[in-house]
Amino acid sequence: MNNQQLHQRRNQVFSNGMGALYPIYVAKAENALIWDVEGNKYIDFASGIAVNNTGHSNKRIVEAVKAQLDNFSHTCALVTPYESFVALAEKLTQIAPGPSEKKAVFLTTGAEAVENAVKVARAYTGRSGVIAFKGGFHGRTNLTIALTGKIAPYKASFGPFPGEIFHAPYPNELHGISVEQSLQALEDLFACDIEATRVAAIIFEPIQGEGGFYQAPKAFAQGLRALCDKYGIMLIADEIQSGFARTGKMFATEYLDIEPDLMTMAKGIAGGFPLSAVVGKADVMNAAPAGGLGGTYAGSPMGCVAGLEVLKIIAEENLCEKALNIGEVVHARLTKLQTLVPQISEVRAHGAMMAIEFSDPSSGQPLQQFTKSIIDNAQQHGVILLSCGVKGNVIRLLPPLTIELDVLNEGLDKLEAIIKALA
Repeated sequence: MNNQQLHQRRNQVFSNGMGALYPIYVAKAENALIWDVEGNKYIDFASGIAVNNTGHSNKRIVEAVKAQLDNFSHTCALVTPYESFVALAEKLTQIAPGPSEKKAVFLTTGAEAVENAVKVARAYTGRSGVIAFKGGFHGRTNLTIALTGKIAPYKASFGPFPGEIFHAPYPNELHGISVEQSLQALEDLFACDIEATRVAAIIFEPIQGEGGFYQAPKAFAQGLRALCDKYGIMLIADEIQSGFARTGKMFATEYLDIEPDLMTMAKGIAGGFPLSAVVGKADVMNAAPAGGLGGTYAGSPMGCVAGLEVLKIIAEENLCEKALNIGEVVHARLTKLQTLVPQISEVRAHGAMMAIEFSDPSSGQPLQQFTKSIIDNAQQHGVILLSCGVKGNVIRLLPPLTIELDVLNEGLDKLEAIIKALA
C-alpha cells in the first residue's frame, strides 16, 4: 500500500484536529534516515520533534528495551515499582542544575509534566496564579494550552481556559523586546492583574521551542530568579524540547547560571519511548500529598530502561560536544546562505537547536507563505523539516545528535536548494 492510499485511510478515521505535516508513512528509520512504505529515503531534520536525540532505532536502546520486555512490560509503578524506576530518578536528580537536593516524579507526556509542575508549585505555595510568556508552548491539555502563548493552532476554538493564568512578553532582541521591558511587564502584572502574593509559579522556556528558538538572555533568567525569590514564587524551567544534550549542555538552563525550583523534562529523555518527568527541589516536591501525582503509565519500564541508556549514550558518545559541532556546521553554512538570500533575517544556533527566520527585507514583515513553501517542497527533496514561530516564519532544524557529518551536509544541500529556488 502506498503513501496516498494510507493517507486516504487515515483521513477517514482521524479527526481533522490531529494534523499530519507530511503524507509520508514510515516503514523504517535508522539514525538520521527515514524510509517510507514506497522505499523513498528522507534525511530527518525533525527527530520526532527533538525526541530522537540519540537517533532512530539506536541499537543500544533497542537492546535495553527488548531485554526489559522479556521480563515484563507493565505493572504500574504506583502499585509495584521496579529498580529502573528508582535508578533513573536517581540519575535525573543528580544531573539537574543547581546545588539543592532534588526529587522527581515520572509521567508520560510533556503536557503532563507541565500540569504536575504547576500542581506542585500550587501545593507548596498555597497560591493559584501562574505566569507564562507570549510565544511559549507548554502542551495541548486545557491547562497547558492556557499557559501556551500562541493562538493558532493550539488555542483557537478550545476556550474557555482556566483562570488566573497571565502572559508577559518574552525578551527578543530581533523583535525589539528588551530584558528590561519583559521584567517590567511582570511588575505591571502584579500592579494591574494579580498581586504577587497570589502567584504560585512563573514558567518559562530557556529556549522557546514552538515560539521560534529564541534563547532567554542570562540577565533575563537571573532577573526572573531574583523576582521569584523576592515574592516567594516558584520558577519552573520547561526543558521539554531543549533538554538532554540538544543545546550542547544536558539542559539549556545551565547556560543561565540559575537554579529553577522545578524543571519539566520529556521528548529526548527516553529515545522515543513515552516518558516525562518533573524534577525539583526536594522540599518543594514533597509538598504534593501522597497519591496526588502520577499516572497509570507514569515511569513505564520500557521508558525507564530507555532513559537510563540515553544518559549513558550522551555521556559515552559525547553528544553535548556533537551538538555544538552540529550547530557550528549549520550556522556557518546558513549564515553564508544569508548573504545570498535577503529573506533570511536571522540564523540561530543553540547547539543543535537551530532556526532560520524569514522576513521581508524591505518591510520586516514575517514571510509565512515563503516558510510554508519551504516545508511543502521538502518532501520531494527527501528531507523532513519543521516550522515554528508565532507568525509561522521560522524553519527549525533538530537533527539527531548522532547524525553523520556527510548526512548532515547532504541535508543542508537539499535545504539550501529549496530556499534558493524559492527566493
